[in-house]
Amino acid sequence: MSEADTAKYQNEITIRNIREEDIEEVVKVANLSFGLPGVAFEAKHYRSHINIFPEGQFCVEYGGKIIGACSSIIINFEDYGEDHTIDQISGNGYIQNHNPSGKNLYGLDVVVHPDYRKLKIGRRLYEERRKLCRKFNLKSILFGGRMPNYYKYADKLTPEEYVNQVIKKKIYDPVIVFQTMNGFKFKKVLTNYLPDDKASLENATLMEWVNEDYVPPSDRDYRHSLPVRISSIQYDYKEVRSFEEFAKQCEYYVRSSSKVRSDFVLLPEALTMQLAAFSNERFPSGQAQKVTTYTEDYLQLFSDLALKYSINIIAGSHYVEEDNEIYNVSYLFRRNGTFNRQYKLHVPPSEKSWLGIRPGNDVKVFDTDCGKIAILIGYDILFPELARKAADQGAQIIFTPFAEENEQGYLRIRYCSQARAIENQVYTAISGASGNMTNVTLADARYGQSGIFSPVDFSFPNAGVVAESRPNVEAVVVGDVDLETLRKNRKTGSATPFHDRIQKQEPESASIV
Repeated sequence: MSEADTAKYQNEITIRNIREEDIEEVVKVANLSFGLPGVAFEAKHYRSHINIFPEGQFCVEYGGKIIGACSSIIINFEDYGEDHTIDQISGNGYIQNHNPSGKNLYGLDVVVHPDYRKLKIGRRLYEERRKLCRKFNLKSILFGGRMPNYYKYADKLTPEEYVNQVIKKKIYDPVIVFQTMNGFKFKKVLTNYLPDDKASLENATLMEWVNEDYVPPSDRDYRHSLPVRISSIQYDYKEVRSFEEFAKQCEYYVRSSSKVRSDFVLLPEALTMQLAAFSNERFPSGQAQKVTTYTEDYLQLFSDLALKYSINIIAGSHYVEEDNEIYNVSYLFRRNGTFNRQYKLHVPPSEKSWLGIRPGNDVKVFDTDCGKIAILIGYDILFPELARKAADQGAQIIFTPFAEENEQGYLRIRYCSQARAIENQVYTAISGASGNMTNVTLADARYGQSGIFSPVDFSFPNAGVVAESRPNVEAVVVGDVDLETLRKNRKTGSATPFHDRIQKQEPESASIV
């Protein structure tokens, strides 16, 4: 038979990560698998799972259909202890508490379409979890498992007695038997674990599989914190006579930041308007148009600097022309040679009327080697919904390059940046400029005071100010932020606005890059 003839007999089982387009099918399978209203995760939960920890979410595809799936999260199990509920361990279903530096993989669900249970779909998904556990060098896999036959024996046996009888093969429970046969060990009974599970009387079995390949970190490598060093530049906005002079000034700031081993360096908004100083163009929109012609040089410069000095650069912002429209765009240049961009979403009146700048469409969250970050350019930091979207999608640091002409403009940026840090329990950093260029419209004067801010709580010193420059003085502001402290503060802080608001409202969507 030819390959075309045999193709109709081939139905491959594929196990892969869940994608956005799979979610509707996954929800249907989950509801069929549990057969109980209110138990399965909803689409909003699965969407949050794949945005925050895509590697931990698997589905099984067979004959072009999704027939099984599972969700997982990485945690430090000791942070929760042996008495916890599914809502606590899953961040109310959204896994906002996912900890990439944790030691344990926690299984949140395994669902299989009832018509395909003979294909060992559950076992295949368990094996994928084991592979994931080994890949991330995690200590163990844990989960709370259902006890669907317990209601039949509840009048005679305690939950613990029931489980022991099942393990001794005196009583049959399909879920417990399946889990123990797949190498999981019973640890204890969790009470009030799954509120809508009437068959288990809200009980669950805490099960654990220990990764025999786990390699504990040595004492010198063990980190009680996840420090990240940020340099925020108070840029000296002065006239230059060539792109080479501009490049030399930028390299000075990047080199200075690299010398103190910063992980990020942040430069101010409209950075490349400095290049308009040596153009013959005097009309504002013409100056912005002229600056767009340096886009390739700008990209090459900062790509080279990020690699040369091994530092992640938020290179202020630059005016870019696309389809005869001009946008204000900030670029993240990673030290591994890749880069991404964030468009300014809200254009203030001055940029609209003088320069004809067009707004972008959405806020993005970027993965870096030092956590997830977002960039809100200048005016965008005044709109709290943008920071909220970014934080809901995992951003831990929000960078704001800004350009303001007076103290009032600067104070709007500063106060809103600090407010966003408190509201979202994130770190924020702002970078402005001082100086003037008399021949460049909207750059004839600059007022700036660069800084790095944190939430306000006992874990964070100096009233939420990590570091800041003096006003209108050229400076490299350096501050250390701790992502582990941030994670713990979101969970156990004096105030936990990030967690408390999630309980009442589904996270809004944003792009993750």
